[in-house]
Amino acid sequence: MKVMKFGGTSVGTPERMKSVCQLVTKSGEPTFVVLSAMSGTTNSLVEISDYLYRKNPEGANEVINRLEEKYLNHVEELYATDEYKQKTREFILGEFQYLRSFTKELFTSFEEKNIVAQGEIMSTNMVVNYLQENGINAVLLSALDFMRTDKNAEPDPNYIKEKLTKVMEENEGYQIYITQGFICRNAYGEIDNLQRGGSDYTASLIGTALNAEEIQIWTDIDGMHNNDPRVVDKTEAVRQLHFEEAAELAYFGAKILHPTCIQPAKFAGIPVRLKNTMDPDAPGTIIDNVTVKGRIKAVAAKDNITAIKIKSSRMLLATGFLRKVFEIFESYQTAIDMVATSEVGVSMSIDNDAHLNDIVDELKKYGTVTVDSDMCIICVVGDLDWSNVGFETLATDAMKNIPVRMISYGGSNYNISFLIREADKKRALQSLSDTLFN
Repeated sequence: MKVMKFGGTSVGTPERMKSVCQLVTKSGEPTFVVLSAMSGTTNSLVEISDYLYRKNPEGANEVINRLEEKYLNHVEELYATDEYKQKTREFILGEFQYLRSFTKELFTSFEEKNIVAQGEIMSTNMVVNYLQENGINAVLLSALDFMRTDKNAEPDPNYIKEKLTKVMEENEGYQIYITQGFICRNAYGEIDNLQRGGSDYTASLIGTALNAEEIQIWTDIDGMHNNDPRVVDKTEAVRQLHFEEAAELAYFGAKILHPTCIQPAKFAGIPVRLKNTMDPDAPGTIIDNVTVKGRIKAVAAKDNITAIKIKSSRMLLATGFLRKVFEIFESYQTAIDMVATSEVGVSMSIDNDAHLNDIVDELKKYGTVTVDSDMCIICVVGDLDWSNVGFETLATDAMKNIPVRMISYGGSNYNISFLIREADKKRALQSLSDTLFN
């Protein structure tokens, strides 16, 4: 069985929903489908919640009415028969009455998560009704029946596998199984969501629980590209990536995928394929545990980086110095991207400067601190094992005319990273493309 996940733009209009239904039924084989909310819906639901937090039910109802009209128009366009128009219209009207019920109650984060979950609930109902109207043997499985996080807000894979296996046994014989991405229950049984990676994470967890032959992530882009097509000329889709390479690219700027969401598939050895709903025949990108020797695959960039350097002659031979430095960042829940050390100093980069002033104040206890803002991390990904003589030189040669603040190499067999000024980003990406790929 394959697992196919479709994002918000893929189900954003009645025409797109019909296209998705053609794709999932094309093979005629049993398929598990994970759907996001229709594009724009989650933002509207968050806006409704914002009004309710501010005790402004009139503002909330205005957004609810606008969104309801949009959905009712979609119902008229999506279905051909009066039976399914009426059936889905009644469901949609019930959903919006449910949303209106929150305008009369005390509003907390618990109610907000209930509201935000309705986007996926509506899109999955609409699609399964369309499939059934067209004679497809399809069933809707509620993600709230099997998708759960533990007390650390991390997915509970054993629970998911146990409950999903039972649900599948109770619903044998269907061609299409549909469920919601993103939403789940937490360890206390309350409606919650997976946060990082959202629906992609759901697909990966389901594929792992079902031991699927392949997990397909369908978006509006033809897989991962070897550079940022918004910045660089002549980019191409990368046809194959190792899981580690894909995670590096995702972390350092490739927006098509969240680095966390493919971890379950990686550990289970299930390939993940990135496909394009606008060009379904394109091969896309396959992500698996195969390393292609001797190849640099792609380049990505991460903006809004801040570099921090602490210099101290006292750190020479001082045990515990780095621990003290890193504990400061940990205490302010600020992750570090890159690290470079010398005998008298350490440089680090962060992408979250919310607590920058506090962190700098703490660091000044241990040495002289300098800060560089408006920086950018350029990440080169591929087979960069240290035994590949000269491979790192290819990347550094491409950067020979770019001022480089910091280099990170050796922490991974798949990545070499450069910290540069954001102003030099376009020039650096183009030079890397020209040197490595063109």
